[in-house]
Amino acid sequence: MSVLLGCIADDFTGATDIASFLVASGMRTVQLIETPGTDLSLEGVDAVVIALKSRTQNTPEAIKDSVEALQWLQNAGCQQFYFKYCSTFDSTSEGNIGPVADALLKELGEDFTIACPSLPVNGRTIYKGYLFVGDVLLNESGMENHPLTPMTDANIVRVLASQTDGEVILVDSNQVLQGEDSLKKTLIKAAETARYAVVDTLSNDDLFTIGHACADLKLLTGGSGLAIGLADNFEAKGLFTKSANSSELEKVAGNVVVLSGSCSKATREQVAVFQEQHPSIKLDPIALSEGKQSAADVVQWYESNHDQAPLLIYATDTPDAVKQFQGMLGVAEAGEIVEQAMADIVALLSERGVNKFVVAGGETSGSVVKALDVSSLKVGPTIAPGVPVMQSLSDKPQLVALKSGNFGDQDFFADAIKMMS
Repeated sequence: MSVLLGCIADDFTGATDIASFLVASGMRTVQLIETPGTDLSLEGVDAVVIALKSRTQNTPEAIKDSVEALQWLQNAGCQQFYFKYCSTFDSTSEGNIGPVADALLKELGEDFTIACPSLPVNGRTIYKGYLFVGDVLLNESGMENHPLTPMTDANIVRVLASQTDGEVILVDSNQVLQGEDSLKKTLIKAAETARYAVVDTLSNDDLFTIGHACADLKLLTGGSGLAIGLADNFEAKGLFTKSANSSELEKVAGNVVVLSGSCSKATREQVAVFQEQHPSIKLDPIALSEGKQSAADVVQWYESNHDQAPLLIYATDTPDAVKQFQGMLGVAEAGEIVEQAMADIVALLSERGVNKFVVAGGETSGSVVKALDVSSLKVGPTIAPGVPVMQSLSDKPQLVALKSGNFGDQDFFADAIKMMS
């Protein structure tokens, strides 16, 4: 049986996010780090998630990489496709969500799809087209201070419309509450004039309704939440049977380290809580740029404090501090310096036997998996909504947990370490 669902995620933690929901729904899922150069054996796999770095790429490059991923998934026999972006729609008016979705529709020969970034279990809901984080608008949630993709407008219809020449309409909550059959008719009608329908979503029940109503759409776009009902569609068509052990991983012995590059409010709280019980060392972008701090220094610190493991290595800081670093080094340069340092640290730690990594932040996660030379991962049990434990499919098994900045409660790091034991 060929793979049923092919997903293209615009960053690394976003890929693990949707993969965790697919596994929880009974789909045996593999995550690939970027589009493979060759065919892979996908025997026994129901869903494949390709992790790209297209969220912050220049637009032509993001389109090129996304279309290449789609073509690979088409060759793998996928029957439906999913463009996954963040539940906080991390994309300015010049962002890549619209252009990439346009390109994927064109490649598939399709004219219409939905946009549904909602993830109610983590407090992301859409009402009247406005995206909320908890009980505040997106642009009042702290996302307006994001160093790379500041969200200053919570109206997803308006933001998406600024990125595409296609019409964007709203399907509001009243239409969703009419049920999946009625919603399917609404979407068929919308497709006559619009390219995208932003769909209000207030609860997990709404996500099931929307997902079931979209069973026949070739392309879906949204956050990870929309994935929870898709397994039902494939099972209803007689294409597969849900797996009871889809999240089972092998036991892996070895040491664990926590790495944090995200500067989100949630991650700052998680770092503060973990520091109360565990030693930590902070990466300083200025010191790194001036050669006053190096990956070798950090690894030496790790070895000196190894008896107090697990340890934390972090670049997490306040929005004001990040702006200061960016002002001194440049926005792109400041991020690249930290990412390269994290990659070098991980490579050195891996050589010393560390084979379990808990990582916070999309850019940091990308650096870590590349440093580990990981190309594919089996998705395991969920630590927190949207964050699973994953095992590398290689001769040297490694465990990783790649967390989006705003995900997880304040004890997330401790919970992840426990699940890797």
